[in-house]
Amino acid sequence: MLEIRECTKRYDGRAVVNRVSFEVQPGEIFALLGPNGAGKTTLIRMITNILRPDEGEVRFLGRPVGGELRQEIAYLPEERGLYRRVRTVEALAYYGELKGMGRQQARERAMELLTRVGLAEWAMKQVQALSKGMQQKVQLCTALIGDPKLMILDEPFSGLDPINVQLLEDILRERRAAGATVLLSTHQMNKVEQQCDRALMINRGRMVLYGEVRQLRRQYAGNTIAVRAQRMPDRLPGVTAIEPLNGETMLTLEPHTAPRDVVQALLERGVEIESLAVASMPLEDIFVKVVREGLGLDRGQSGPPTVDEPVAVAAPRGGR
Repeated sequence: MLEIRECTKRYDGRAVVNRVSFEVQPGEIFALLGPNGAGKTTLIRMITNILRPDEGEVRFLGRPVGGELRQEIAYLPEERGLYRRVRTVEALAYYGELKGMGRQQARERAMELLTRVGLAEWAMKQVQALSKGMQQKVQLCTALIGDPKLMILDEPFSGLDPINVQLLEDILRERRAAGATVLLSTHQMNKVEQQCDRALMINRGRMVLYGEVRQLRRQYAGNTIAVRAQRMPDRLPGVTAIEPLNGETMLTLEPHTAPRDVVQALLERGVEIESLAVASMPLEDIFVKVVREGLGLDRGQSGPPTVDEPVAVAAPRGGR
């Protein structure tokens, strides 16, 4: 769907985006992460053809971004606004016309979207009469109108209460089911864990993390598994640390130790295993760790790994 190849952008001789390469696959929700000033907005502006890279290439649907292809991309920037002295439905329909829709078609689609976000009764009110949260939902609708193939949303959860956060999550799932692709830039790491398939993190313009969200969380958990059992031995081969946590025991494995090796060792010692799961580190802790290391600061205290998902393991022959 989207290919970024060795893209670099400089200002005053300084590379604010430095040789960044990644892909966004069709139908996925992809997270773009990084601290303030990392280069995320500049990267998004290159993807949307607002800025041109000094080096590298951006390709959308196999072609350079530009011309009619731009109609297939919707961009909701973090700093945004609406025309305040026009009716809400007309403000939204205007964006539909910019996407190539006829006036009547744009107005009908605008009403459908306002109904979907619970604002149908406000359609004929001026935008300035809406609360901040309501305006936020109208701004989201400006990215939905025209049914774009790629939606780029910068901090879309900002300013929304929990009910409307849930509404936005439902809409993202609906758009994904309809075949749309979403590039999501946010600092809310819990939403990335819940919604996103893969993620890219940049810091000081450079790529520092890239891959499946689940695998990134496992990678930084330090090869840890969570075991629930009636009793646990004090030592196990291939295990460097055994620590109780919330009714479970967290086992930190040596780099070449596999979970099945631990299962076999436990069974040989007569331990009855109730459950075993691969542990993972919260994405927020990974974010803080990577940024601090990039700044040359101390590693700081990371939170304990959390349980990711159960792992199916077969008992060795002759085991209980």
